Amino acid sequence: MAIKKQRAVRRTDALSKERIVEAAIEILDSDGEGALTFRTLAAHLATGSGAIYWHVANKDDLLAAATNDVIARVTADLAGGARPREAIRALALGLFDAIDAHPWVGTQLSRAPWLAAIPQIFEGFGSRLQELGVPEDAQFDATSTLVIHVLGVAGQNAANARLHAHRSDRTAFLGEIARQWAQLDPARYPFVHRVAAQLPEHDDREQFLAGIDLILGGIEAAHPGPSGPSARA
Repeated sequence: MAIKKQRAVRRTDALSKERIVEAAIEILDSDGEGALTFRTLAAHLATGSGAIYWHVANKDDLLAAATNDVIARVTADLAGGARPREAIRALALGLFDAIDAHPWVGTQLSRAPWLAAIPQIFEGFGSRLQELGVPEDAQFDATSTLVIHVLGVAGQNAANARLHAHRSDRTAFLGEIARQWAQLDPARYPFVHRVAAQLPEHDDREQFLAGIDLILGGIEAAHPGPSGPSARA
């Protein structure tokens, strides 16, 4: 009597949502959102799609979990005991760098503002603004302004990087734009002519942080904290 060979069964006991999210981030970082399917994810994890569906309902759920994971790492890395202003700057730079490293995160945050990542960001900025002495009735507007700047600038920077990923020389690319600006009518665009020379060599990260400092300066001028300059340092 012939003995039937037993079919190999994939092991799913070691598969966790954390591992699925980690694999999804790897695919998103290397190939973008279009490459993330449950089939490619299953192949990446050497498992079946059914095992993944046990942990994740659909692609939207997976993208949300991946986005939340990236943002949670940023907020968890914030140093405790930092002065409010420095904590805000550190959080802003952490988010900028995270979106720069994971461009799809900026897309997800702008596309789905109800993600759990958004309250994490609001809490990070809002709690520090409260420590700065910003009145309660002004905290939402102040926090929203910081969040809009961070997500807007970081998201646009990441989108630009993806759009021009094939260009190896950023300075040369921006230099061409600067030359185009310099050819505009100086009577109509006097300011553009003055700043065109700064375009090729400017640092996106430093410019982003300058925006954060301008926003914080405005907030502090409008709502000086009760504890004096030391609290705002």
